[in-house]
Amino acid sequence: MKQDRTTVVPRLRFPEFRFRQDWGSTLLSNASVPITERVGNRKLTPVSISAGTGFVPQAEKFGRDISGKQYTLYTLVRDGDFVYNKGNSLKFPEGCVYQLRGWEEVAAPNVFISFRLNREFVADYFQYCFEKNIHGAQLKKHITSGARSNGLLNVSKEQFFNVSIPTPLRDEQQKIADCLRSLDEVIAAQGRKVETLKTYKRGLVQQLFPREGEALPRLRFAKFANNSSWHSQKISSLLRKTAIAVNVEPETTYREIGIRSHGKGVFHKEPVQGKAIGEKRVFHVVQEALILNIVFAWEQAVATTSGSEIGMIASHRFPMYVARPGKCDVQYLKEFFLTQRGKHLLGVASPGGAGRNKTLGQKEFENLEVVLPVSTDEQTQIANCLSSIDFKIATESEKLDSLKGHKKGLMQQLFPTQQAV
Repeated sequence: MKQDRTTVVPRLRFPEFRFRQDWGSTLLSNASVPITERVGNRKLTPVSISAGTGFVPQAEKFGRDISGKQYTLYTLVRDGDFVYNKGNSLKFPEGCVYQLRGWEEVAAPNVFISFRLNREFVADYFQYCFEKNIHGAQLKKHITSGARSNGLLNVSKEQFFNVSIPTPLRDEQQKIADCLRSLDEVIAAQGRKVETLKTYKRGLVQQLFPREGEALPRLRFAKFANNSSWHSQKISSLLRKTAIAVNVEPETTYREIGIRSHGKGVFHKEPVQGKAIGEKRVFHVVQEALILNIVFAWEQAVATTSGSEIGMIASHRFPMYVARPGKCDVQYLKEFFLTQRGKHLLGVASPGGAGRNKTLGQKEFENLEVVLPVSTDEQTQIANCLSSIDFKIATESEKLDSLKGHKKGLMQQLFPTQQAV
């Protein structure tokens, strides 16, 4: 194995390698060979590369095959080969590199840089180096401007193949790759668990709420099976708006809330002094209220407040509604507005163009008719059922994020620092 740079050492090594020599560094030009074979008349899937995802068919990413007359000039890439997409992204500002796996053969745009690793190196190990963005840290100095008109960075093949990869002996490369691959499998399994829960909830929602044109849901809890039919009621008959204005003191510290889209709930902003709020109208957050973001209500920016928001404030863009006695459960209404039917109604009450122009009209919102059980106990049962699944999804999602964070920290230990490379 030819070493091209000074030796380096990671912070963490497996016990069997701790007393071995320090790592060397190998230029990509010495570790691989460029791929120049053209697709020609072969019928292959034209692909692109998405940061964080890898290879995707062009028809899936762009909605159509964009290869056109350039197709025959595309590069023939086989399983095991690597491709560098020098388009910038948030995840990989200097471009991303992925190894083709499970596709057999594809057609890659010839503006990408394709290469095949020499047999003395472990492909999975190099893929983790690219995932850690070891290449990006070195290419950064060559990028003198933003993306060109075609969206690609001005990185030449010579500059790319001059990237230096920290390389221990092959058996240590394999050990690192095996360790991270096993962790990836755990992360993937946890990701599937989260998606299964989300799919289960979507299916349950379809059963617990009546479908369009139907008076009753397909599924009811046993204790309510013989209850009367559901009915439609205007929001104004179920809720009343509450707005307790705050007299902002310049030197007093306040904490505002916001509402995420897609039913992702309330979030708490950083504390600020009253003088930073200025003339903006703000109101006390009321507990157990239905609250909406009028700018993104059409995107299901709807939530309910809890004891966690006591003492906080919200701007006039976040109207709050409390239940009229005995009329409804606000948690049920939140769950209703997170259904497709609820989303449609929020869109109806948010006239205008796209994005920030689709502002929720509060009068229009109060005139909306929603479908719900006559019994508030049944509303609560539905809300509690769905909330319990939401809690499970949130718990498993936190585990997933924790695993991803563990992997990121482990990679920082298993590879030398960028400065050392």
